[in-house]
Formats: sequence, C-alpha cells, structure tokens
Amino acid sequence: MSERDAASDRSERHVVRFDGVSFGFGERPVLEDVSLTIDSGAFLGLVGPNGSGKTTLVELLLGLRRPDEGRVTLFGEPAHAFDDGERLGYVAQHATEAASRMPVTVREVVRMGRYPHRLVGRFSDADRRAIDEALDRVDVTDLADRRVGNLSGGQRQRVFIARALAAEADLLVLDEPTVGVDMESRERFYDLLHDLNEEGLTIVLIEHDIGVVTTHATEIACLNRQLYFHGDPETFVETDALADAYGGNQAPIHHSH
Repeated sequence: MSERDAASDRSERHVVRFDGVSFGFGERPVLEDVSLTIDSGAFLGLVGPNGSGKTTLVELLLGLRRPDEGRVTLFGEPAHAFDDGERLGYVAQHATEAASRMPVTVREVVRMGRYPHRLVGRFSDADRRAIDEALDRVDVTDLADRRVGNLSGGQRQRVFIARALAAEADLLVLDEPTVGVDMESRERFYDLLHDLNEEGLTIVLIEHDIGVVTTHATEIACLNRQLYFHGDPETFVETDALADAYGGNQAPIHHSH
C-alpha cells in the first residue's frame, strides 16, 4: 500500500479527529488542547458537567465554529470546509421542542434527508424506497401522515433518526436528545441507537445520564474544558476521571436493561 493510500485509509477510519484543539469566547476559554479521534463504527458518549464545552466540541465537529488553535477534521477534510452533508445526521439540543411547532408531516421531515440525493427536484424510486425503509426502521410508518407537532417527544426523536437514515448518513450526532422525553420512550430510543450502531452507524452522543452512556456507548470521552478520559466504559468506571471532571464524588450507575 502506498503512503497516499495508507493516509486515505487512516482518514476514512478516523471519522472525526481533533488535534490540539483550543477554543474560547473572547477571554473565556471553553476547550483547551483537546486531542481526540472517533473511528468508524464507534458509539462515543460525551459526558461532563454543564458548561464543560461538550456542545462547543460538537459545533466544532460540525464545522459550525473554527478552532482558535489546532485542527478538526471530518471524514479526512477540515470540518469547516466539509460539504458532503448527506453523510452527517445531527439532532440538536431541544430539537423536540422546536419540532412541536413544525407544520409538516412525519414523511415530509424524513424526505428532507433525501434532498441532497434527488435529481433536479424530483424524488426517484430509490429516494422513495429509502424514505419508506427509514420510516420502517425506526417504527414510525404508521405515523407517516401525522403532523410532527402532534407527536410525543420520543416519537419526534425517532423521526429525526429516520431523516438521518434516509440521508444514508455515516455519522449521527446527538446533543442531549431525550430532554423532556419520558423514561419508557428514552429506553426505546437508546435501544434503537444501540441497534443502529451494531449495524455500523457511527454515533456521537452528548448525554447527562452517565448510566445510559456506560450501558450503550462503546467508548466514552469525559470533558471539562480539557479531556479527562477517552476510552472504553469498563475502564472509565474504574478511574477517577468523572470525579476529577466534575470536581466531586460522582459514580457511574449502570442501567439494568
């Protein structure tokens, strides 16, 4: 394998890469010298206290902000210049609240995932199949003609996942996706994420429920301005990283499901 081919293989394996990244708002530092790689097929749980820089890190990953120092790459390209949008699915914080005011149906939301694929404004048979398969995969086919605003928070989250699946995304990024969602719907939602990751989808999840993260994620990054830990959940629960990041006694709790 040539050096160029080897570099291409590494860049594709590393879906996301942070190299010595620092960022601040004016004089207030938010991230300091963060280096982190997320490989294809990973399910990364991103944890840390409020104000620790988790959402900012995701915004840098998405190319919505540029680092003050260091470099962020997405699928081997500078994140701020990445334009292959169909490879990326994003569910923002409080997305279910915003969706409650959307005057569109479930199917119309999922169709949005196919916009980068369609030809000259027309949906092809392949587009329609992808939409139907995405609706079926997250079990919302029976809701396809209902207004998104009339759904529960858990149902709306499944619709956003379906949109990403319709887009054939390789990376799904979620920022506290179950805020305001009932416990039963949360459990089903995280079981769905687990299954999608098992099928090969790379996932980055910001979540305050440490038990959920240690149960479902394949790796954990613990952040509070600096990166305190990045590794597997089993090692994480045996370290002091959580207490160090939160500045007190914090013990991960495993859920029984």
